[in-house]
Amino acid sequence: MVHESKPLQNNDNLQNNQSPFRSRADLPSWLDKQDLSETDLPYIHSLLSISFKDWQEDVEGFPWVSGTIVLLHPDGTSIAMQHNDEGQVHPFAWRADTLGATAANTALETCRPALMRAEEHTSPALKAFDSLAVPVFTRTTGIPCALLACLLPAGTAEAGDLKLLQAASLHFRGCMYRRFENMFVGGLLRDQKMNEREERRREILFEVIRRLNAHIDVENVLSEVLDSLEQMYPICKADLFLSQDYSSQNKKVQPLAFHLNDMDLCKLAFVDGQIREDLSGGRHQVALPLSGKQGVYGVLRLNLPENQFDEADIRFLNMLAAAAGASFEKAKLHEQANIMIGELRLINEITQRLNRSLKLSDTMQFASAELLKIFKADYSLILQYNVKLGRFVVLSSNVPALHGQTYTTDSGFSGVLWTTKEPIILSDYDSATPVRSQLMDLTHSRSLLASPMLLNGDLIGCVLLTKREANHFSYDNYKLLHVLSAHLGLAMSNASLHAEVRRMVITDNLTGLFARHHLNERIGRKQMRDNLGSLIVVDIDHFKQINDTHGHQVGDDILTQVSNIIRTSIRDTDIAARWGGEELAIYLPLLGLEQTQSIAERIRQRVQEETNPSVTVSCGISAWRSSDEKVSVESLFYKADMALYEAKHQGRNRIVTG
Repeated sequence: MVHESKPLQNNDNLQNNQSPFRSRADLPSWLDKQDLSETDLPYIHSLLSISFKDWQEDVEGFPWVSGTIVLLHPDGTSIAMQHNDEGQVHPFAWRADTLGATAANTALETCRPALMRAEEHTSPALKAFDSLAVPVFTRTTGIPCALLACLLPAGTAEAGDLKLLQAASLHFRGCMYRRFENMFVGGLLRDQKMNEREERRREILFEVIRRLNAHIDVENVLSEVLDSLEQMYPICKADLFLSQDYSSQNKKVQPLAFHLNDMDLCKLAFVDGQIREDLSGGRHQVALPLSGKQGVYGVLRLNLPENQFDEADIRFLNMLAAAAGASFEKAKLHEQANIMIGELRLINEITQRLNRSLKLSDTMQFASAELLKIFKADYSLILQYNVKLGRFVVLSSNVPALHGQTYTTDSGFSGVLWTTKEPIILSDYDSATPVRSQLMDLTHSRSLLASPMLLNGDLIGCVLLTKREANHFSYDNYKLLHVLSAHLGLAMSNASLHAEVRRMVITDNLTGLFARHHLNERIGRKQMRDNLGSLIVVDIDHFKQINDTHGHQVGDDILTQVSNIIRTSIRDTDIAARWGGEELAIYLPLLGLEQTQSIAERIRQRVQEETNPSVTVSCGISAWRSSDEKVSVESLFYKADMALYEAKHQGRNRIVTG
């Protein structure tokens, strides 16, 4: 290409004849060096056509030649024409291979104006015309870039007509170069504008990325992205759709709901992580995935009128979305790290406090209160699986109606946990009810979070939390409760084991009654609070003879039978213990001698009637009052023992009061 000329492009400036310069003198000197070359000729049809229209407007009413003037491309095709006669039809193609010799062929070959008489034409269609043609030359390269041709009736063409046509060609060339300069300068201005806009985009992107990297809060990152888009594209509607595991307070941030009809574009962008576009209904929709190294977190959707975005805008938005995705991931990871640190501290604190108390009821009440605070729940329920009953037993709840309740392993959500051994999160009990739940119905709750308490793979209990509002608990809550329930299960097991060990320490293995030392401790505590009490010491008559006759196994069985009779003959507040050997003792708080004698007599009669083989017992009774001189536990037992000795001496199977 010569003289620095560039191939022509379709440009909006072709539709506007307004030059960015006021006059020729305003044009820069280098513009004169820009010209058309031979390589441009195949692409200048639109330039010639619009220039011809400009020329027609400029010369309107001027008396040119009487025939119709036709503008021809050097390839012989007709570009445009100006009708100066009525009903004359001109050929579209003026090539030699179709029309034969014409003035246009001659003018193109000789690069000079040409006039050809009718008889010189070889084509029958031109035998009735004289033809005239004048080449239009480029400004600096001097090559013909167009021709002005005209057909006149045979024998009427004169030299003056050719001169008029030559003047018209010069005038047309002026119009063409004016249009060419406008187009060329417009292209330069457009390029400059695009460069300036691209530079502005880079500056904005750099500033946005800088601000995004300065944020470690997820909400701030989301707001920064949306605010930046509003500033860059005020006419654009921007929405941000995030996956379900994150909720935002920003009204423009919504959950990504694949089931909605208008979310197809976002769904595709989310699934494959690629930008998606849709041009329909006069709108341009762009879905940009918000991606990080660990995956896609959401989709940024832009909606604006057609033809408002170019490729540079799409590239800019893609880079912005990538930066936003990376910043979102960083903020999310920072947030998760803080949550994990908080959870670890919470787990450590709760574990320490759970292990601080080995009393099961106290431990579970503390756990219930803490869980309500941690998860901002309204109601809690902690159940323990009782192996002997084969049912769940309520250990702790802030719902009074549930205290003391038991449940089978196939009822409610505890039954689901028993079957699956997996945590449960329920968004709305009213709309999705897999099972009926007494807890949910009593409290009118809609959100549920539940987790099994496992020990060595076996379910030992359940924890359930509820909220009156729907969609309260998150997946992070789900994971945290799953972790905490493991510690609760361990605390429950420890408390249960401690209670069992303590029971074994204070309980006689054979009879199931308390051990002697526990009885002594309980009597001592009772004497500090009560104002009276009594003691019965029971001895099985001829017990050695039973052992010698029937064997020690029968002797043990007799001892167990007598112990069961004693246990079922006294109040829950009374304390029965194995005193030693075949001797048993019962302390009855706040009972005087008369009532105690009645209870002792009932025991004596039942033993005689219900044991097998039948045995009898002798009983010694002692009592104390706060008005007496201080009575120690030892002296109380001594008096009862002496009364028992007297009963034995009197013939056994009787009651004596000391």
